[in-house]
Amino acid sequence: MIETARHWRDHDPDPATRVALTGLIDAAETGDADAVADLASRFSGPLTFGTAGLRGEVGAGESRMNVAVVTRATAGLARYLLDTVGPDARIVVGCDARHGSAEFFAAATEVLAAQGFTTFALPPRLPTPVTACAARSLDCDAGVMITASHNPPGDNGYKVYLGGRATDDAGRGVQIISPADADIADRITQAPTADGVPREPAAVTRLDDEVVRTYVERTARLRPAAGASPVRVVLTPLHGVGGTVAREVLRAADIGDVHIVAEQFVPDPDFPTVPFPNPEEPGALDLALDLARDVDADVVIALDPDADRCSVAAPGPDGHWRQLSGDEVGWLLGEQAARDAARPGDTLACSIVSSRLLGRIADDHGLRFAATLTGFKWIARTPGLRFGYEEAIGYCTDPDTVRDKDGIGAMVRVISLVERLARDGRTLSDELDRLARRHGLHATAPMTIRVEDTALIGEMMARLRSSPIERLAGSPLVENRDLAHGSADLPPTDGILLRTAADDRVVVRPSGTEPKLKCYLEVVLDCPDGAVPRAEAARRLDALGADIAALLRA
Repeated sequence: MIETARHWRDHDPDPATRVALTGLIDAAETGDADAVADLASRFSGPLTFGTAGLRGEVGAGESRMNVAVVTRATAGLARYLLDTVGPDARIVVGCDARHGSAEFFAAATEVLAAQGFTTFALPPRLPTPVTACAARSLDCDAGVMITASHNPPGDNGYKVYLGGRATDDAGRGVQIISPADADIADRITQAPTADGVPREPAAVTRLDDEVVRTYVERTARLRPAAGASPVRVVLTPLHGVGGTVAREVLRAADIGDVHIVAEQFVPDPDFPTVPFPNPEEPGALDLALDLARDVDADVVIALDPDADRCSVAAPGPDGHWRQLSGDEVGWLLGEQAARDAARPGDTLACSIVSSRLLGRIADDHGLRFAATLTGFKWIARTPGLRFGYEEAIGYCTDPDTVRDKDGIGAMVRVISLVERLARDGRTLSDELDRLARRHGLHATAPMTIRVEDTALIGEMMARLRSSPIERLAGSPLVENRDLAHGSADLPPTDGILLRTAADDRVVVRPSGTEPKLKCYLEVVLDCPDGAVPRAEAARRLDALGADIAALLRA
């Protein structure tokens, strides 16, 4: 291991990580147990390149995110583009404000430019949706975004889009899927050591703000109403890079009554005011909700750190503020898209772990519906896509502009919906109740089991596959589908779908980016005499979750 670490250090082009490794190697050679363990974790195998690209902790070593890893990953991507597109490929690269992002951005752009590609460098510290938009608007064959989205502060990542001649039209400006990920990974393993990969900073084409203005103008048009919006908004970018662009979009859309959470507006890779930089996590919206109460706001919008996801909170019928679930926002935006923007033959799509209500909404409006595998790399490829979402607060509201989830675009559509409902004296809660009365109350809840040892995830999945399950929440099981076998509609994936006679449903799958097992619970109840039985649904979700937890931990 020490020899492997020494070889890596000797070919690491970054002086900072070379120094860090030298200190660890020296300590390990003296028998320092902590140094040996630390070194072992940094050389537990190369950071794996998959459909999510790269994501991991920033630090020295082959198992971390650093300049050497990014350099070799980009060399592998460059080789892939040379083989599939040719030397005239066009690539756009963007980055957020996380630790290491500026250095990884420089490495990626300069390696690509050294291959003779037309390499566009976006202005630094921009949201992921701007990169996704630029990949389409600049007709690029590939796009790279340096970000770890809502991961912990110590992480960073490397996300790849394909487009132009590198994919078909359905995949233009969409995240990679197999076999492209494996093909790129193979070429990364064949790349030379990082100090042997050419870099050419002078050949990079550095873009001005015009590409940002293109995104701002297109996204602002998602508000259909004319004149100043009366909606009072509280906005927080959670220390990420979405604040400035979101404010420009709101200004262009004539949404002017906006109150910023000042403590969270400036990008800060340490995310000092939140326990975890994910707007879904408890406590993340506390400052925004406090401000909303102070200013008597109509809606709270919280963007995640790279602004590709959007969380929404609004006052309920009792006046208390409530954070909406990802499914609830998906239903609202799906209904809005079906009513306001759909064309004949359009499709509404969501991941298979998201609620089934979107399918009923599509059917109600005479539209097509598609359930896909988890992730926007699948949702965004849906033919005829008008709107797509996943329960993890990701929404694609304008697929012609951004073929990916876009928190800023979702923000504009949510505010527009609040505005339209208010004209009729109604609220988001009223609209959710209307949808429940029309289609049945669909109540959903996530359940997550975090583990230190990732081998436990495989053991729990094996236990669930082998367990004889007869009933869940008191209802007989009528469907037990192993998603690993695939189907005519879905490629194989590691997951299990369970459905009962009461139409309760559970989907269980390993997380694709974190060491945890995720369970997605849904119950469906009728609304007799117009009453929406939310308390009964909550009790049923609790019973469903208890039964699944018992099966997994048996």
